[in-house]
Amino acid sequence: MSKLRATVMGRKTSLKRKENVKDSPQRKRLCHKQIKEELPRIVSVKEIGYHSFKDLTEIHSIRMNLLSWYDKSKRELPWRRMAVTESDLNKRAYAVWVSEIMLQQTQVATVINYYNKWMQRWPTLQDLAKATLEEVNEMWSGLGYYSRGRRLHEGAQKVSEVLSEFKGEMPKNAEELQKLLPGVGRYTASAIASITFGQVTGVVDGNVVRVLCRTRGIGADSNSPPVTETLWILANILVDPVRPGDFNQAMMELGAIVCTPKAPLCSECPVQAHCRAFQQVMKEREAVSKRLLDNTTSKLTSIPDIEQCGSCSLCLPDKESWDSSLGVMNFPRKPAKKPPRTERTLTCVVMWKRDADDAEKYFLVQRPKFGTYCLLAGMWEFPSILLEAELTEKKQKHIILDRLTELLGSSVTEANLQHMGEVVHIFSHIHQTYHVYSNSFNDANANTVEQEETEHPSVRWVTKDEFHQSAVSTAMKKVFRLFTHSSMNEKLFDKGDKRECGSGKNGEEQKGRKHKAPKDGGGRQLSMDRFFRPAVKEPL
Repeated sequence: MSKLRATVMGRKTSLKRKENVKDSPQRKRLCHKQIKEELPRIVSVKEIGYHSFKDLTEIHSIRMNLLSWYDKSKRELPWRRMAVTESDLNKRAYAVWVSEIMLQQTQVATVINYYNKWMQRWPTLQDLAKATLEEVNEMWSGLGYYSRGRRLHEGAQKVSEVLSEFKGEMPKNAEELQKLLPGVGRYTASAIASITFGQVTGVVDGNVVRVLCRTRGIGADSNSPPVTETLWILANILVDPVRPGDFNQAMMELGAIVCTPKAPLCSECPVQAHCRAFQQVMKEREAVSKRLLDNTTSKLTSIPDIEQCGSCSLCLPDKESWDSSLGVMNFPRKPAKKPPRTERTLTCVVMWKRDADDAEKYFLVQRPKFGTYCLLAGMWEFPSILLEAELTEKKQKHIILDRLTELLGSSVTEANLQHMGEVVHIFSHIHQTYHVYSNSFNDANANTVEQEETEHPSVRWVTKDEFHQSAVSTAMKKVFRLFTHSSMNEKLFDKGDKRECGSGKNGEEQKGRKHKAPKDGGGRQLSMDRFFRPAVKEPL
């Protein structure tokens, strides 16, 4: 591959970035050279023959069909525009890098707004390197998987320091990028290298895994090392040598909008003719139809193979594991996910208000930036304590009061401590339940509050607006919504109670009255439609 890469990189400068997908002599030479060098690697891998490509013609057809489809159907995304229009390779690499990190485990629709704000604030790698982790966390707030933002920041600082070693330019191959950038693995490095610098290297992400497993009929566990390595070999062979970046994006785009995990659009697939999973479905339907036409009621005992493969390590574990109702969704196969561990956390929303005219302020604590338990590292949260076991509400209150006394430096009483409810938040590997309490202070605590805010940078008092602008997690925003909603209901209840009890003559009249059914039909029998209409739940 090294010779091929050198050849392609040498010629890449003379090629237009958006070359028309035609069989030019140059393309044919590059394709033949690539296949000649790569096919021995496929042959050398045991049992891959059936699941590989038939010949050069099939590979060439897949490339042409996929690139033609991509040119017509691709989504217009901000990082794609920058990858094409930006002339500065460093800026282009940085733009692709940011997009790839943001897109990990996150939908495109969610990423777009975050990406635009990020690039507007830090348009270059050097700009990001000068930012503080606090600023990065604030910008990342709500996007999830917060370690991604931290590693992106660390990577920018590292690259800025060693850029002189690369003569002021980012490394142009995946191997060096992977070594240099924190949190960047094989996929992200290959994506940056191919899209930005035109390196002829394939990529394998979740979308590409699905496309390759279906087109090549790979039914074994897609997370297993042998299958993963096989997929990388197939991706490196299939990648177009003239437009490697566009081809890799086309593979990912195909998996994102056509070859989807559920309800794939097989009729719109540009490589349907080369899809073994689709062929398998068609073969099965044909066999079932034939039996029905022959008035045969015998059960279909086996799924006919398109080609004779035998039982290899890349096939489905056994033919009985094929589910006819799933069709092409039988591929890829993944092992059952390990259930997330369950955790319970005490959280207290602490509020302080100097006087009636001042805005309410809320007490936040910064999580450790480093350590063995670095979930949400450096983020801000309401005072929280992880519970080792289930405790009674009385014991929970004692723990909270001790924690608040420790943080605020003065004794905190139970007078205003209230239980607000529970909030559930699912992290990637943790099922977290927050037991939410609230506490409030008055102007008598003003000296303590201001002293703590001044002397301890890891704590702060913020207004409601400042809270939403801070680097707080989605879980803490849920907690705050619960607190706000509960407080609002409590105020409404208090007002209603006062109106009900009243005072003086009006109060006596209220006491003597009986509650009447509301005129809007609250006491009447509901219609069938209203009776079965589901109740509307307020979001947490």
